[in-house]
Amino acid sequence: MAATKHAQAIQQDSQTYLTEALFQLLEKKTLSEIKITELVARAGVSRMAFYRNYDSVEDILRQHFAPRIQRLFDNVIFEQPATVKLEDMQAFFDRFADELRLSLRAHFEYVIRDLFTKNMARYYANWAGMTPEHLKYWTVFMTNGVYGIWREWLLTGQKESLAELHTLIKKLQISTESAL
Repeated sequence: MAATKHAQAIQQDSQTYLTEALFQLLEKKTLSEIKITELVARAGVSRMAFYRNYDSVEDILRQHFAPRIQRLFDNVIFEQPATVKLEDMQAFFDRFADELRLSLRAHFEYVIRDLFTKNMARYYANWAGMTPEHLKYWTVFMTNGVYGIWREWLLTGQKESLAELHTLIKKLQISTESAL
């Protein structure tokens, strides 16, 4: 059992070092310019350590962002009180704004958008009153709209409050449902 805990600790350390090294490299390079050899050298781990943990450099980003984005959606899906939702969302977006800017400069926004899309599909998965085909299109429509609004809000300095932004999104959703 002690050997297993030790191996898990080594694995976690490798993941942490690789994640930190990747974000350091992304400050100066685009994702496609980063080679695994350079990444493992920066992280101080072996190529084998990389491949024991990941299939690609994008996997590091997915592992970094996935739990944070999922938690953001869990607060909405599992109907946390509005104050908890807004506090958690504000904390998320305060940090995420810089990471989104980095994702644009370093060309990995598609990783974040993919995780956002998967969570939007999870959010709408049990909506009643729509055929599966209509639900698929509704999810695509809402995903692009909500992501676009959040993206614009984050990149332009979060001038409106998060509560105002969510009121706007709700109005747009209700208006669109009514128009259909």
